[in-house]
Amino acid sequence: MKTEAFVEKALQDRASDVHLVCGLVPRYRVDGAVQEMGGAPLTAEDCAAIALELAGGDFRKAEVVGEADLAMTVAGVRCRVNLFRQQGTWSVAIRLLNNHIPDISELGLPDAAEEFTAYGQGLVLITGETGSGKSTTLAALLNRINHTARKHILTLEDPVEYVYTPDRCVINQREIGRDTASFASGLRAALREDPDVILVGEMRDLETIETALTAAETGHLVFGTVHTNSAADSVDRIVDVFPAERQQQIRLQLSMSLKAVLSQQLLPRVGGGRVLACEVMKTDGAIRNLIREGKTPQIVNSIQTTGSMGNILMDRALQSLFSAGVISRETYESALRDPAAKSAGPLPPRGGRLPLA
Repeated sequence: MKTEAFVEKALQDRASDVHLVCGLVPRYRVDGAVQEMGGAPLTAEDCAAIALELAGGDFRKAEVVGEADLAMTVAGVRCRVNLFRQQGTWSVAIRLLNNHIPDISELGLPDAAEEFTAYGQGLVLITGETGSGKSTTLAALLNRINHTARKHILTLEDPVEYVYTPDRCVINQREIGRDTASFASGLRAALREDPDVILVGEMRDLETIETALTAAETGHLVFGTVHTNSAADSVDRIVDVFPAERQQQIRLQLSMSLKAVLSQQLLPRVGGGRVLACEVMKTDGAIRNLIREGKTPQIVNSIQTTGSMGNILMDRALQSLFSAGVISRETYESALRDPAAKSAGPLPPRGGRLPLA
C-alpha cells in the first residue's frame, strides 16, 4: 500500500493519525484509539521508501539529525508528517488535517471564544495536550479575523499546517527551519514587519515567551499555544520558564497582557466521533491580581465565580457533556481534573434523569 492509500483509508475511516512502523501492520488512530489498518507488516525497506518519498529533498538532512517535521498534501489531504529513526529503521507519523478551515461555530467552542477575535491587543493562549485540536481552533480563530477585519496576520509555525486564503487580511505564514531559524528569531523579526495579529505556534522557551509578552504589550494581538491542561497551569508554566529573580516581573507583565486562556480536550463521543470540552478563563481585575501576586491556585475559584462573563472550569464543561449524554461515564470520570468532582456527580439534566452512559 502506498502512502497515498494509507491516507485515503484513514480519511475514509475518520482517522486522525497514521502510524507506520517497521515490523507492524500499519495502524491509525480512530476516535482516539490506535487500531490496525490491515495489510502485511511493514519491512525496513518499506519504511525507508515511504520516508524517502515523503521527505524528498529533505531526506538527506533527516538522515543526519534522525528526524524531520514536514507539512504537505498527500492524496489531496493536507498532512503534518514526522519522520523519525528508531532502532535503526524509519517510522512515520502522519496527522491528517482538515483541508477546509472550519468556522468557529463548527467546532463546538464556547461562545466566549468568538470574543477573542475582536480583541485589539494582548495575549490569548490555546492550551491542551498533543492531539487536542489546538491547531484547528487557532486556524478557525485566525480565519474569522481574516474574513471580518482588515489587518496583517503573521504566523510562525513548525511546520505550517493550515494554509489560509487571504480575504480581507494580508497573511504571511513563516515555517520554522525553512523561513526563519526559530520561533524566537521569527518573533523578534515580526515586531518590525507591521503585524496586527501574530500566531506563535509554540511558546516554550524564555526568549520566545519574553518576546511574545513584549509584542502583546505593545499593541499586537498574540495567539500562542502551551502544552498545559488548565488556565492556572498555563500561568505557572510561563512564569516557571524564567529564573527566580525575574519571575515577579514576568507575573506583572503577564497580568497586564494576558486576555484569555482556552484549555481544551478532545473526547470520544457516545455513538462515535469526538467532542470538544473547553475550559475558558477571561481575565478580570481579580484574576489579574491573582496572577500578579502568584496566587494561581485561587484562579480556579475565580473562574467558578465569573461564569457570567463566559468563564467555565473544565470539570464543569465535562459535567455538562455527561449530563447531556454526549460522553460516557468512563470518559467523564477519566477526564476530570478534580477527583473530588466524581463524588459530587454530574449536573442534573433538564429532564430530571441522567442519561445512561
